[in-house]
Amino acid sequence: MRNFVVKTIANAGALAVAIWLINDITLTGDSTGKKALALVVVALIFGVVNFVVKPIVQLLTLPLFIVTLGLFTLVVNALMLLLTSWLADKLDLSFHVDGFWTAVLGGLIISVVSWALNMALPDDKD
Repeated sequence: MRNFVVKTIANAGALAVAIWLINDITLTGDSTGKKALALVVVALIFGVVNFVVKPIVQLLTLPLFIVTLGLFTLVVNALMLLLTSWLADKLDLSFHVDGFWTAVLGGLIISVVSWALNMALPDDKD
């Protein structure tokens, strides 16, 4: 359970950094509390998408990973971010990613920040 919480906090932090750095990734709300709650819910959605959908997409696109020497990971991460944005829109959350290239840059930022936060935050080794 603790590992799940740590991963969600890391996802929320990484999403917050991407929102802060890129103008075309937005999170709007009436108050800071509503924005924080929306960010946590979006982080949960992003985590579920990465846990369920991403391995299937990676398996189906394995030849592209091999041919591009792993650079296709950027495209897959962008697609996961766009899927998260679409799901957030369907759930009436105020998170939006505007365009594929924005998602590529956002996915890159989220990957780097999430990796760094996962290294810094305590992890449950049980």
